[in-house]
Amino acid sequence: MKVSSSSFGEVDGQTISIFKLQNDQGMVVSITNYGATITSLVVPDATGQLADVVCGFDKLEDYFSEDYLNNAPYFGCTVGRYAGRIKDGEYTINGQVYKGCQNNGSNHLHGGKLGFDKKVWEPKLVDSGTGVEMRLSSPAGEEGYPGEVDITVTFTLTQDNQLKIRYQGTTDRETPLSLTNHSYFNLSGFEADITGHVAQVDSEYYLLPDATNVPVGERASVEGTPADLRNGVALGTCFVDMPTGFEHYYVFRHRLGVLSPVARFADPISGRTLEVSTTEPGMLFYTGYYTADSLKRNEGGPQFGRFKAFCCETSRYPNGPNIADAPGSTTKPAEVYSSETIFRFSW
Repeated sequence: MKVSSSSFGEVDGQTISIFKLQNDQGMVVSITNYGATITSLVVPDATGQLADVVCGFDKLEDYFSEDYLNNAPYFGCTVGRYAGRIKDGEYTINGQVYKGCQNNGSNHLHGGKLGFDKKVWEPKLVDSGTGVEMRLSSPAGEEGYPGEVDITVTFTLTQDNQLKIRYQGTTDRETPLSLTNHSYFNLSGFEADITGHVAQVDSEYYLLPDATNVPVGERASVEGTPADLRNGVALGTCFVDMPTGFEHYYVFRHRLGVLSPVARFADPISGRTLEVSTTEPGMLFYTGYYTADSLKRNEGGPQFGRFKAFCCETSRYPNGPNIADAPGSTTKPAEVYSSETIFRFSW
């Protein structure tokens, strides 16, 4: 295993670093402490050719470009304090009403205007140099959330081609807490869009969104719909009846905290596959309909954009604090928030 770090620039006078983890099979993952963000993930294909399979930028300043900020796709970042939408930015804990900003229409999205994706995290190498740990403290009242929280996110690359992401958090007051990684994947290495990718998601239900695209508690069965991915379907086939693609929060069968395989994706041309396992109760599967076509990794490409990549946002239920049976949507002072998601690649 090879590990290296270098400067990635500065944000508000704070040094930003980038860490590269490489295993003996040729996989290389690059992670910056700005937003605890995966900027690059290089994976071989069936012939041994290397390609980057995630959306991200080679330069820190591109995360501050007008095109990127206006589109706000959250490429590769750690999302928090609460992933997904909270209806009207409002929820009640122990009889007290809290309200955050409405940064997505009438709703609160991905932790607010200055969520964890826009924070400078404190990094260090861990796991005998095979992993990078990022730490962050969020003060009480930040973005309207109650309680001070301390968060640790650990990224580890293994010799059997697993990228493990582990989250831990503590708080001094009950607070909504749901963390996820917002990487966008294209297993062809952006040689093609994702219409040819075969997607399999082991879920019978998704949370039905309301008119503002936020779930309020009702579930919908995938049976007999284009959203049924249980047996593996080419995404382009689904898009025929779903012109804007997927933005579905799939509910899994396993209990919160039990690490289970939940999804598999394959690109038949390159031979690359991605298997997803998680302890989370569900996953927001998004196929990038609203990603701006103007975004590129660097001046020469590859070009990102509509249906160029997909997200597997494993997390607690969107709008969980307002859904009565949502598992683990808040964390109490006596508890430790704990979560793990594993992305395993093969070719």
